[in-house]
Amino acid sequence: MTTPPFAPPTDAEIAVVSAQLGREARGVVGIAARCTCGNPTVVATLPRLADGSPFPTFYYLTHPAAAAAMSTLEAEHVMPELAELLDDEDTAAAYLRAHQAYLADRAQYGDVPEIAGVSAGGMPQRVKCLHALAGHALAAGEGVNPIGDEALRRARWSPERCECIEPGAARAR
Repeated sequence: MTTPPFAPPTDAEIAVVSAQLGREARGVVGIAARCTCGNPTVVATLPRLADGSPFPTFYYLTHPAAAAAMSTLEAEHVMPELAELLDDEDTAAAYLRAHQAYLADRAQYGDVPEIAGVSAGGMPQRVKCLHALAGHALAAGEGVNPIGDEALRRARWSPERCECIEPGAARAR
């Protein structure tokens, strides 16, 4: 688990993230979670990009295998099942705390009025994007985001197993 403030990313880390995304990484302020090999899995991103665009997704899932696993869960219509978990009062309260923690983490990197009160993944009332919720769960650590934790439990990907194309590339350069 890594929490803000983050160490600035290295050129090697940015190169790996850019390769993972298939485009130039934008606004990365740190690596919020890593693969067991050391490559980035989740990045922390500025709430306002260099071009002026607001960017609410502070914790951005970049690892291709992790992103594919979340896409698979979404395609398998797991989101309605996860949303039903919010009917439980304790789970809903934990999800609200996760939303608040997400906002507090992002606020350390700037105040962007256009996204005030907006976190990611549908928090605190809906389940909208498993990529964002899993990214938050990986960055914050188990027990912070109950829906992100459950998505990771159901995924056919594990942060404990390296599936990188170039293992350790972020540390080897």
